[in-house]
Amino acid sequence: MDVADLLTSAGINISVCVVAFSLYSVLRKQPSNACVYFTRRYISETIRHDDPFSLHRFVPSAGWIMQAWRATDEEILEAGGIDAVVFMRIVVLSIRIFIIAAVICVFLVLPVNYYGKDMEHRNFRFESIDVFTIGNVEEGSKWLWAHCLALYIITCAVCVLLYLEYKSITKMRLAYITGSHPNPSHFTVLVRGIPWSQDHSYSKSVESFFSTYYPDTYVDHQMIYRPSTVHKLKKDAKKMYRILRPVETEYVRGDKPCYLCGGTAHTFKLLQNGEDSIRSQTSIDELHPTQIEKECPAAFVFFKNRYAAVVAAQVLQSSNPMLWVTQLAPEPHDVYWSNLGIPYKQVWVRKIVVLLIALAFVFVFLFPVTLVQGLTQPQVLIHWFPQIKEVLKLKFLNRLVTGYLPSVILILFLYTVPPIMMLLSRIEGNVSRSDRKRSACIKILYFTIWNVFFVNVLSGSFINQMSIFSQIKELPMMLAKQVPTQATFFTTYVLSSGWASLAFELLQLFALICNILRRFILRSKKEPTNIALTFPHHTEIPRLLLFGLLGFTLSILAPIILPFLLVYFFLAFLVYRNQILHVYVTKYESAGQFWPIVHNATIFSLVLTQVIAVAVLAMKKSPMASGCTIPLIIISLLFNEYCRKRFSQVFKRNPAQVLIEMDRRDEQWGKEEGIYNRLRSEYCQLAYISRDLTISKDFSVAGPNRQSRTDHNSPQGADENSLKQGTHHIKLQK
Repeated sequence: MDVADLLTSAGINISVCVVAFSLYSVLRKQPSNACVYFTRRYISETIRHDDPFSLHRFVPSAGWIMQAWRATDEEILEAGGIDAVVFMRIVVLSIRIFIIAAVICVFLVLPVNYYGKDMEHRNFRFESIDVFTIGNVEEGSKWLWAHCLALYIITCAVCVLLYLEYKSITKMRLAYITGSHPNPSHFTVLVRGIPWSQDHSYSKSVESFFSTYYPDTYVDHQMIYRPSTVHKLKKDAKKMYRILRPVETEYVRGDKPCYLCGGTAHTFKLLQNGEDSIRSQTSIDELHPTQIEKECPAAFVFFKNRYAAVVAAQVLQSSNPMLWVTQLAPEPHDVYWSNLGIPYKQVWVRKIVVLLIALAFVFVFLFPVTLVQGLTQPQVLIHWFPQIKEVLKLKFLNRLVTGYLPSVILILFLYTVPPIMMLLSRIEGNVSRSDRKRSACIKILYFTIWNVFFVNVLSGSFINQMSIFSQIKELPMMLAKQVPTQATFFTTYVLSSGWASLAFELLQLFALICNILRRFILRSKKEPTNIALTFPHHTEIPRLLLFGLLGFTLSILAPIILPFLLVYFFLAFLVYRNQILHVYVTKYESAGQFWPIVHNATIFSLVLTQVIAVAVLAMKKSPMASGCTIPLIIISLLFNEYCRKRFSQVFKRNPAQVLIEMDRRDEQWGKEEGIYNRLRSEYCQLAYISRDLTISKDFSVAGPNRQSRTDHNSPQGADENSLKQGTHHIKLQK
């Protein structure tokens, strides 16, 4: 591939981005698309539309870019929570790292690679990409020290920036814990593996166990029941009617009947509004006379203070580690209720099965990757499809087929990965939605790094893929030989997968098509439901980290990728800020739990780059430069170990010192009674079943910590005021 081919691919993607961004700036102004591009406002308030015949609605503009650029971290925090702020800091960190790498490598390494051999250079447009790689440097050249120096500068910059970011995010997480309103999850422990007794129910066993061993701090518990289904609810129509009966409603003519329970849809709305009154009169324990048969061997156990809950969550409760297994409970809105009923003894079996399925999927995916690799080589493509030989003689089509098409095909195959990994993470038995998304994020990250990077570098056929496992010792040398030769493919992959994916993320094509079908094809006048989307951390973080890996490994081997990579990160900064502010809704908060994944993946990318550099410099017969690179590997690993000891524990466990101070503060302010009254209702399984059966905009936008309509004289109003104080505290810490 020459520079002209690369420019052709860049031109296609630039055109796609310009068209998509222009189309977005027009579509977002249309009143009918408010539910697609302003979802956060749409579900919380009535949006006033402009004059439908105004001209500016149909003229592309860059106003949204300026709004995204001017948005502050405080606005991001208010809109998306800590996780959104952490994600944007990942993007900013990537920009800082690769600005340093681009300046060093483009002005120092790239000229060394270009003039590395005594040769006559052709017109720049028709130069091969290979002349910009380290493969163009003569063996034993003293200029190879430039690559070693550049790697030292990049390594030092990455370590310093990672340390500062880790420290800052850790402070932000602690500020969130200490400054926010009392979180029910801090007082609650999830207990699984409750032993079966013929004499009494699981509920009695839990009460007896914790009353005996935690008599001073145990408050109450809430059993977990088998998850209900629509079929089951239809059979229990009479039972649901008895729950709804305390709400006296007047039948309003025109209300559509609810065929689930015989009432009206209006009745269900009143159930949501009168939830607290119903819950005070009806307990989930009274739903069925044979409730003992419906109990699962799991429960939420409530304690008087945070410190007692942490101790109970971390202590081994029984001599048999498979019984009375405890952990801190997830936030109420973060609970994945359908997985709580899984017996704890099945969890490790499920994890093994999921691991085997994921490995099998990785190997099955070798076939499309091999196909994509064949498309990048014209001679292989002609061998597979002899009839296109004449077509490939046309320069533009040759550039399109061998330069742009392979990365597009690979991207289409990769779109099948996130749903499959989310399904596997669900089967795994994760008890919270954030854990499920985090587990899927790790799986997708491993999958993309292996299939997009290693498989494309090391292979040409399925047999060659298998042979690398018998040559592990030669893996660095194989990477050193093949990585520079794949620079063109990875550069076009950044263009097609990076730039174009941001354009489609901005357009929200799936939601837009559904909205068009609903409004203009089906002619439905009903308000859309279930449109609130949470931010897809499990897909976007692996993409950022994969591009980071490509940037690190090719920074000194083929620096030509760095300008294109920087453009991607700058576009990502604008697009993701816009989406967080207007589209995605925060339903639960993990307080930055994705950051350790980012840190570890960055260190892995840095160490892999250093290993490849050692092998490349050794192949280029520069043993001194190769030997001087080895200490960088040791320094990076020691730095990672220091960060693991210094910071990572805060993301796994809450500090006792902080929790005790919070308990004392609540005791001084007299908040204990209010907290105790909330615990059981917050983890009431009936409440979440009823929410699933109703249509409530307030619930969608309120999320775990916010309410759209709140009486400031009520306990909920006090909680919201506390949350605002906590958010302000986070701002000060930042």
